[in-house]
Amino acid sequence: MPLSPILSEKSFDDLPGWRGDDHTAAFAAFRRSAFQAPIKPYRTGSLGVDFNAFADAYAEARAVSAPGRSEARSFFERHFVPMLVKAENGSGLVTGFYEPEVEASPVRTGRFTVPLLSRPSDLIDVDDGNRPAGMDAYLAFARRTDGVPVEYFDRGEIERGALAGKNLEIAWLAEKVDAFFIHVQGAARLKMTDGRLARVTYAAKSGQRFTGPGKILSDLGEIPLEKVTMQSIRAWFKAHPDRVDEILWQNRSYIFFREAAVDDAALGPIAAAKVPLTPGRSVAVDRLLHTFGTPFYIDAPTLTAFDEKPFRRLMIAQDTGSAITGPARGDLFAGSGGAAGEIAGVVRNAADFYALVPRALLHGATR
Repeated sequence: MPLSPILSEKSFDDLPGWRGDDHTAAFAAFRRSAFQAPIKPYRTGSLGVDFNAFADAYAEARAVSAPGRSEARSFFERHFVPMLVKAENGSGLVTGFYEPEVEASPVRTGRFTVPLLSRPSDLIDVDDGNRPAGMDAYLAFARRTDGVPVEYFDRGEIERGALAGKNLEIAWLAEKVDAFFIHVQGAARLKMTDGRLARVTYAAKSGQRFTGPGKILSDLGEIPLEKVTMQSIRAWFKAHPDRVDEILWQNRSYIFFREAAVDDAALGPIAAAKVPLTPGRSVAVDRLLHTFGTPFYIDAPTLTAFDEKPFRRLMIAQDTGSAITGPARGDLFAGSGGAAGEIAGVVRNAADFYALVPRALLHGATR
């Protein structure tokens, strides 16, 4: 598969701030993918960055555990060539995501009344091979019935009791808005009332399209679009508790979870690339276009939320998301807990994306 023409070769000197970045942090994230890749190869994205071309870089990364800063930078410069990714609308875009941390109970109590649910047994995957005639082609999940599969219960139906009595509850939260944002992020750490630190991660979803509350509130004239952030949405819900269901049920998509261990408190949940996310170094990309494990140098000069200076960092593609579409589009993992949420909630900045492409792919290429 040839490389896409939207990738144009550059030099490392063309990357603003390249030499000033901490490449050891990016190397540590890349090395996690290097150990995962032999277990289950990553799918090559349609832009043509062939997974197999990473073999030499992955082999060296597995053999070197803790290089210094200059050695880490040299590693990336030897194995890769930076290529500017042409944005669809003139400029790329970065947003942020994080792993919420909330208090939770293993049982329902007077305070903890909002459940996080595991995948129901009647939820099945659908595709073009088993999707009934007339079912929305978007739907990737459905409800098994005695006849043909049907669309699954949506958020409103589930929260009104459609799955009650099926023993799906993993944990119980105190606030419905907290549960919703865990759905949005796809994972959470749970500070259990019995003293445990637990984690839930994405298992499946009801399948309907996601409709963000920020857009709904903006369309209603409640929050100006330019002021929509996670923080402003939460503040609106706090001020209008009687309208929470009205707004949230317009997002019909509902997320189901599975329990997971917290093996390393410094790392995030295991994501789509099957490695734990690294705060400030893992990025979610459009997996149809890009190949997991690809390093991306991201230049977002107006973004200062991470460390109060322009964001210019080498990131590793290790996750994806339904809202992350397009070649120059990324979602930056900010970490776990409230401080990470304060960062992630305000990130929406223009950015240039440079994909670091294995040098082997450029042999014989004409540009």
